[in-house]
Parts: sequence; C-alpha cells; structure tokens
Amino acid sequence: MIPWSRWRNWSDRLLAGGLAALALLDLGRAGLLFTEPASALFALGATVPLAYRRQLPLGSFLVVWGALHTGLASGLGLGEDMLTFLLVFIVALYSLGAHTHGWAGWAGGLLAGSGIVLFIVTDPGTPTAGDVLFATIVVGGPWAVGLAVRLRRDRERALLAENDGLQREQAERARAAVAEERARIARELHDVVSHAISVTVLQARGGRRVLAADPSAAREAFDVIERTNAQALGDMRRLLAVLRESDEELAHVPQPSLGSVTELVTQMRSSGLDIALRVEGDIGGVPPGVDLSAYRIVQEALTNVLKHAPRSRCTVTVGYGEVAVDVAVENDGQGRAEIPPQREPGGHGLIGVQERVAVAGGALEVGPTPTGGFRVRARLPYEVPA
Repeated sequence: MIPWSRWRNWSDRLLAGGLAALALLDLGRAGLLFTEPASALFALGATVPLAYRRQLPLGSFLVVWGALHTGLASGLGLGEDMLTFLLVFIVALYSLGAHTHGWAGWAGGLLAGSGIVLFIVTDPGTPTAGDVLFATIVVGGPWAVGLAVRLRRDRERALLAENDGLQREQAERARAAVAEERARIARELHDVVSHAISVTVLQARGGRRVLAADPSAAREAFDVIERTNAQALGDMRRLLAVLRESDEELAHVPQPSLGSVTELVTQMRSSGLDIALRVEGDIGGVPPGVDLSAYRIVQEALTNVLKHAPRSRCTVTVGYGEVAVDVAVENDGQGRAEIPPQREPGGHGLIGVQERVAVAGGALEVGPTPTGGFRVRARLPYEVPA
C-alpha cells in the first residue's frame, strides 16, 4: 500500500502535469504554440511548480505568479480568454493559504493582498466597488479558503495529539494502579501464607510430642496440617500470579475477612448509607486468601456507593457455597452524585476489584441494573482453576 505522503506527492505531480497539458492545448487552439514558442515556456513555468505546492508553497506560488505576470506583460497572450491559466492561478493561491506556516503564512497573506491591489490597478478604467469585490473574490477567495482549511487541519492535529496524550496518561495511570493493587494483594497473600506455614510448624511440633502417647491427637494435628497446607498451596498459586513488593509497615497488620462484613456494614450505615445485609451458607470452608479478597471487594463496592450514590438503598449479599463464595453489592441508583465516577481523578477501585477476581480465577460482573442502579457481583472459587 502506497504511504499517504508519497501519494500526495504523486497527486500533485499529476495535477501539475494535467494543468500543463491543458495550458499547452489552449495555446495550440489559440494559434500561439507555433507562432510564439516562448508562450509554451511561460505556460510550463506557470504549471510545473505546482508539483511542489505542498513542499514549497511560497516558492511555487512566486514562480507561478512570476511566469503568468511575465507572459502577460510580454504580450504573449497568456491568460487572455484562457480559463486554464485562471485555474492555475486559483490553485496556486489556494495552496499558498493551505500549506504555508509561520512567517511564510504571513508572507502569503501579504502576497494575496498585493494580488488584489494589482488586479484592481492593472484593470483599465476607473475601479468601481464591483471591481474591488470581484478582485477580492477572485484573488482573496482561494487564499482564504486554503487558510481556513489549514487552520482546521492544524486544529484537528492539535486535538488528535491532545487526545493521544490523554490516552497515554490514562493508560499509564491504569498500569500504575494495577501494579499498586497487585503489590498490595501480594503483601496480603504473603501474610496468609506465612500464617499457614506458622500453623503447620506448630501443629507438626505438637503432633510429634504426642505421637506415641496420644495417637488420636497426633492424627488430628496431621489433619490440620493437611488442610492448612492445601489452603496455603492455593494461596501460593495466587501469590505467583501477582507482583510482590515488601512493605514492613503492613507486615504485622491483621487482615480483615468476611467474618467482619457485619462490622463493615455497620460502619457504612453510620456514614448514612441504607444497607441491607444477607448472608447465606457456612463461612467455614473459605480459604483465607479468598476470604480477604471477597471482603475487599465488598468494601470497595460500598465505598463507591458512598461516593457516587450516598442516598441510595444498597443490598449486600454474601453466599458461601461448596466450591466458591459469591459476593454482590447492588444499589437502586437514588441520590446519585452529579459527577460521574469515571471523571473523578484517582478512581482505580474497580481496577483493583478486577485484579482480585482475576488472581483468584473467578468471575466478575460490573454494570448498571435495569432499574437504574449499579451492581458489582463477584464469584471467587476456593481453588485456583488448573
């Protein structure tokens, strides 16, 4: 596929060649091509430079204008009853306005104004208002159209560049948020796995002490070791899927769980939210890593409701299943804030929710409800899918 820049150059050459052929044809029809051979040279001088009307708009215009003016002043008949040369002059004026920048643009404006004055002065007879208007339209019109096209094109380029910059900034912020959230998840899972290893060590020591005296107690200790290590293995798989960063500040901070969701709801109610809590099933089979992620998802969803729909009625549902835990936070959309969530700076909460669900190998549903509210629903399996 031919690049657009090369195609533009070839199109300008084709334009210049076509106008040159038409100009020579006009001279042939007027009988000047053979009687005044110099007219052909001036005709080519007025058309060939248009092949560089984009690369050298000011220079090509000066050559075209000089050739036309010299041809007319020499009495060769260029432009007299020949529409091709008028078309050439219009194309040159348009290119002067459309493709000049900086000081060349200002020079092009002065040349267009000078052309209007020369058009009026060189016209025989006393200039009238109609003559001035006609000269302004014929000479100034093509240049003004080209200038308008250039300004619009420059504005579009500026907007595209600004949009690209905003997209890059947004992508960078999203990547930073993902990295930060992954690091936080890694620290939390590190605490879970460290706890499991500590429990395993303690149970192993206790089982070894009572192995001969109390086999049933030793067997129970080994069962605890088996369950704890199975949970730790699943958490280690999740840990390997995220970035890990050390943070001494969080090293000894106790992590919340779904068992604390009642306290979380109470806290949010004290902030003014109308929340209904529904808990189904038994919490006993939830691994610590999944338990922590589910709690954080509920916490983030309630925080978003508090920020964006503080006067709405909200329902929190926690369902403990045999192989997964389901959490859902849904509001009815009443009292929604005026500023949409996506326009607020730093709003990376949903990115964190997506990362938690992805690490656990679960499923996430986020979006508006048919009644005008908003729903966040996540399913976190107890074991990482193979």
